[in-house]
Amino acid sequence: MSDFLLPDIGEGIVECEVVEWRVAEGDTITEDQPIVEVMTDKALVEITAPEAGIVTKLYVAQGHIAKVHAPLYAYQTSAHQTEEGDSQSDTSPNDTLKAAQPQASEKPIKKPASSLAASHGKVPASPAVRRLVREHALQLTDIAGSGKEGRVLKEDVLAHIDQASQTAAPSSQAAGQPAFNAQAEAQSETPAPRVEPLRGMRAVMAKRMVEAASTIPHLQYGEEIDVTALLALRERLKPLAEAQGERLTLMPFFMKAMALAVAEEPIVNAQLNAAGNELHYYSQCNIGMAVDSKAGLLVPNIKHVERLTLLEIAREVGRLTASAREGRVDQADLKGGTISISNIGALGGTYAAPIINAPEAAIVAIGKTQWLPRFDEQGAVQRRAIMTITWAGDHRFIDGGTIARFCNTWKGFLEAPDTMLLHLA
Repeated sequence: MSDFLLPDIGEGIVECEVVEWRVAEGDTITEDQPIVEVMTDKALVEITAPEAGIVTKLYVAQGHIAKVHAPLYAYQTSAHQTEEGDSQSDTSPNDTLKAAQPQASEKPIKKPASSLAASHGKVPASPAVRRLVREHALQLTDIAGSGKEGRVLKEDVLAHIDQASQTAAPSSQAAGQPAFNAQAEAQSETPAPRVEPLRGMRAVMAKRMVEAASTIPHLQYGEEIDVTALLALRERLKPLAEAQGERLTLMPFFMKAMALAVAEEPIVNAQLNAAGNELHYYSQCNIGMAVDSKAGLLVPNIKHVERLTLLEIAREVGRLTASAREGRVDQADLKGGTISISNIGALGGTYAAPIINAPEAAIVAIGKTQWLPRFDEQGAVQRRAIMTITWAGDHRFIDGGTIARFCNTWKGFLEAPDTMLLHLA
């Protein structure tokens, strides 16, 4: 018997939440087989088996907190299984096969979950099914599973609820109670909240947002950007990018223009040290992008945007967006950001007041693009694509003039994107 200890995941993480067990007690596992998914304050991590064997005990239940270097599960190694197999070699293989095979006339019978739990220690069911069971105050072991190896499915739970309601109605009438009780019905309509612990990345997000909002004085600065020419340029370049297997969005243009603007106002890419008495200037521009993932808010960043082409940035945007939405971003992609973008417009928002992603000094929220009437230099009305943006800067060392100059430079590159060619290496 061996205990598997939760390894040191890095970044100073001392605990994590068990999101989903991929195995149950009694299951046979192979080397490198996925065993469990755990959620740290940064990402979803998949833990695999170090060697083959049989799982004998799960120490931490799903949804509970596991400690680093503490036992996560116990298992018997393959060598132990071989010894047990040798001691039982007097059993005839033919007898075992006959005992295991059902008669042809026999029909499959739903195996009660209670008997399955007794043999394996845990009733197999998905997290969604377990949530449904909890919401109806049921016991998973009371429900007969119709899935493979007695797995309890959603329809099994619904059938159990339906059967229980049909049984309860006649019994109450037989006891002389009315079929409808107005007071009880009114009470049953009172909504009961579903309680969910704040853990993983959501818990970290809550902590960091409170710290950033309460310790950093935020300077907000709003502006409109005419992206008509930018949209036209993107349409011309899209087929070329697609020919190389890349999806070209506006984000690579936002990032490249930002890196060029940082060269003009480097203080926006600086960071204040913990003591608050030193400014650290960074030569590289590592631009983070806020992603609304299923695990919570993630802000992976693209390293050295000042060195990358638009196509290289587009490739990184696609990779990080896909990883973030699955909650599987590498730790290296979450570290070292110097400035951030939150594209709230992708969800339909027009304005937002973003909170700085400390220890960075600035973040911009990009609103949706709208086609609006605008006057040209001759006073004629034209149809223009207008995008609203809102900057937040660390007012301890970034003043209104600085953020305005920086935004004007960034805006200039976006409104006349061909001018970026003059600054590309």
